[in-house]
Amino acid sequence: MSNTTIPLSERIIVALDVNTPDEAKALVKKCESHVSFYKVGLQLFMASWFTTVDWLVDRGHKVMLDLKFFDIPETVKLAVEQVNNRGVTFATIHGNDPIIRAAVAARGDLQLLAVTVLTSFGEDDMRAMGMTGTVADLVYFRAKRALELGCDGVVSSGLEAKKLRRDLGEKLLIVTPGIRPGANICDPDDDQQRIVTAGRAIEGGADHVVVGRPISRAADPIRVIEEMQRDISGLDR
Repeated sequence: MSNTTIPLSERIIVALDVNTPDEAKALVKKCESHVSFYKVGLQLFMASWFTTVDWLVDRGHKVMLDLKFFDIPETVKLAVEQVNNRGVTFATIHGNDPIIRAAVAARGDLQLLAVTVLTSFGEDDMRAMGMTGTVADLVYFRAKRALELGCDGVVSSGLEAKKLRRDLGEKLLIVTPGIRPGANICDPDDDQQRIVTAGRAIEGGADHVVVGRPISRAADPIRVIEEMQRDISGLDR
């Protein structure tokens, strides 16, 4: 199981995958009565740089800066140093050994999450690339290596969370994207392949779930958040 001391308001990380800082702020204001953790990804960061990050921190919220740093080690080291002391809680990097080492060496008050395998990547993609084994095997290998090299945690789908928690222990932070409400779990038009409900992810061992479109595109985001929080708490299972 995941860390039971995490407040319910921090279990869901709302992904601010919008075009402008004004849109991001409007979404936060709709959600912040129930959620105090937000993700700033590449789309919003390119539109606002650290402006939205600073606004969220000043407002008392936690921030996951999801830029998935991937470059030569020295560049990654310098990039991580730029994030230090900004009040960011999580920053994401790709799970390449030299990149992880450089990021860990430059880490200040950050918690680093290594991306294992994107949730849009499935078994067919593995075969198309000539890779052996399963996606779950690859996720486990990368997560184990990230932990050994000093990462605080990983980003992985909820389908792999149970094995990661069981085999790699409680020290590993597991943050899970690809979260969908139960009614939409089999949507054929979804570009995410390895998806689960919020409750299943947490029950399987994830510490946090990252949720974007199901909340940001909802007519009533609070209703969706409350449904997911009930699912996380086990009230809807």
